[in-house]
Amino acid sequence: MDTTTNIDLPIEASGNGFVLFITIVATIGGFLFGFDSGVINGTVDGLSEAFQSQSVGTGFNVSSMLLGCAVGAFFAGRLADRYGRKSLLLVAAVFFLISAWGSGIAGSGLEFVLFRIIGGLAVGAASVMAPAYIAEVSPAKYRGTLASIQQIAIISGLFAAFLSNYFLADYASGSTQVLWLNFEAWRWMFWMEIIPALLFFLMLLFIPESPRFLVVKKKTAQASEVLHKLYGASGQNKLAEIEASLSQDHKPQLKDLIDKNSGKVRPIVWVGIGLAALQQLVGINVVFYYGAVLWQAVGFSEADALLINVISGAISIAACVVALSVIDKIGRKPLLKWGSIGMTVSLAVVTLAFLNSEQHVDGRLALNDWGPVALIAANLYVFCFNFSWGPVMWVMLGEMFPNQLRGSGLAVTGLVQWFTNFVITWSFPMLLAGIGLAGAYGLYTFFALLSIGFVLRYVYETKGLELEEMKG
Repeated sequence: MDTTTNIDLPIEASGNGFVLFITIVATIGGFLFGFDSGVINGTVDGLSEAFQSQSVGTGFNVSSMLLGCAVGAFFAGRLADRYGRKSLLLVAAVFFLISAWGSGIAGSGLEFVLFRIIGGLAVGAASVMAPAYIAEVSPAKYRGTLASIQQIAIISGLFAAFLSNYFLADYASGSTQVLWLNFEAWRWMFWMEIIPALLFFLMLLFIPESPRFLVVKKKTAQASEVLHKLYGASGQNKLAEIEASLSQDHKPQLKDLIDKNSGKVRPIVWVGIGLAALQQLVGINVVFYYGAVLWQAVGFSEADALLINVISGAISIAACVVALSVIDKIGRKPLLKWGSIGMTVSLAVVTLAFLNSEQHVDGRLALNDWGPVALIAANLYVFCFNFSWGPVMWVMLGEMFPNQLRGSGLAVTGLVQWFTNFVITWSFPMLLAGIGLAGAYGLYTFFALLSIGFVLRYVYETKGLELEEMKG
């Protein structure tokens, strides 16, 4: 018998308490996703100084992780179909540990990039596997709420990274100053991640494999055991539903994404690709990765810029909590629509503020009277994103594909999401040097406006539907 379902679990194995427990464990991967993404924000000055990189090189050092994310997301879905959701999350935990240590100890730009790519593989895998795992163990009426915990975990990870960066830089009197054991503060920023990465690995040992994966692998007895713990007496009915939905299916393959009758990519795949790409094209990770650089560029000190990041992180968590409370009541599509409208308006105001900034002789910008306006609008934008596209995209990608397509659909949409993230993050320093902050944010405003039409035209509601009811 597979030992993954034989470990004694610390919660009475029945009902919502068990579902909540394994959801929280899975979302530690989301916390690491956020921490690994956000920690780079406070280390840009240290990387530039240590590795003598200019705008293009700095952009690649910051965004290199995202190449690993794209690869990790693409292969995670396929590998999880073969080896299991839990197995992939365990591998991701090990990669988080390796990356956290290596990124801090790196002695060259190439070495740093290699360790960041390893971390990226972990982030990419966790980003698609955690929501898919949660979707596969959650009852339909709670699925959106539970999957949204993933986004709260991501933002909490970002917030923890921002807070850690702020205090470490403050204690050392600057991110490039020596802190402990003759290592600079920016290196310790990466090493802080070792603690949650180790916790993630240990806690994963106490959760079961996805019951849907066990059914696919003909491990019916183990699937029945897990479903009984998840659903109680109705677990057998759920087992029958899963078996019925898979009875006509074959081994999942990438070619399943093509409709065999029309020979074209299935519409649901295009919707997933659109959601994945637009979530990044609105520029949110420029705020998360370059927040310190951005606010320093318009006249704030490093300490103030890092503090603004902390405030933005707190606002993000608040927004996710709001989304968590309403997503299973009002649905996914309304959140996306109103989030898109809010992002468009707030980004337009930020762009206007940057257009009205003044450039000093040293090349630095000053917002003057527009400073408070830019800060409020930027944080409103962060709120609107994390109230909508932040959590909802991951919820929908984890649940919108039929069982047969889920692994392959997540592989393709995860690849698109992270590659788009890479392009936006890598290009920002060059956009900053070329067309300035106003030009860059004008571009993100355009994509936010485009997202409104996309949601209204192509996105359909998945609230309350069982995974077995999803259509391709």
